[in-house]
Amino acid sequence: MTSVKTGNKPQGKPRGAYAKTGMKRVAILDAALAVFANGGYRAGSLREVAAQVGMSEAGLLHHFPNKSALLAAVLSHRDDLSATLVPMDGDDPIETLRGLVALARYNASVPGVVALYCTLSAEATSPDHPAHDYFVERYEGTRGRLERTFGLLVSAGRVRADFPTTSAAFMTLALMDGLQVQWLLAPESVDMADELHAFLSGLLGTEL
Repeated sequence: MTSVKTGNKPQGKPRGAYAKTGMKRVAILDAALAVFANGGYRAGSLREVAAQVGMSEAGLLHHFPNKSALLAAVLSHRDDLSATLVPMDGDDPIETLRGLVALARYNASVPGVVALYCTLSAEATSPDHPAHDYFVERYEGTRGRLERTFGLLVSAGRVRADFPTTSAAFMTLALMDGLQVQWLLAPESVDMADELHAFLSGLLGTEL
């Protein structure tokens, strides 16, 4: 949209309006994450999400054109939150692995979000699921970053030269996902962070 000029000063959309729009989007994403985590993606409705932030369903659709678009944004929003705990692109591989343990510990405080992730990742194996492409790309990207992390450990001489970086990346992701399922089924018997810490320490042959 072009601005309307009055004299020599362009009169566009106030910066405050942009900030409010951004804040509203974040509020919608937080509400959607809570709604989907509580009742599941299929059961959670746009109307329920809109009600959580005090707006109409039509108003919500102004920000996100449909439920699939909202889900994609919610998943990306969750990834943004996770990224604050795990420096996946950093140059210190030990800090990255410690970040994974910190993420596992944080996840234990948000069981609804963990349940949503586990359910969606299983449902999304179907190619026609709205989150299918997201999970395919997410796993590929995360595996690549983990392989890089283990490669940095090899380069630094922290592990043996023939350390299987690709297999280690696959195993780490598989363990984290498997621990989440077991924890959801019996939270009192599984400490995800402790188990991940023990696995990574064993993999490296030293205390993480």
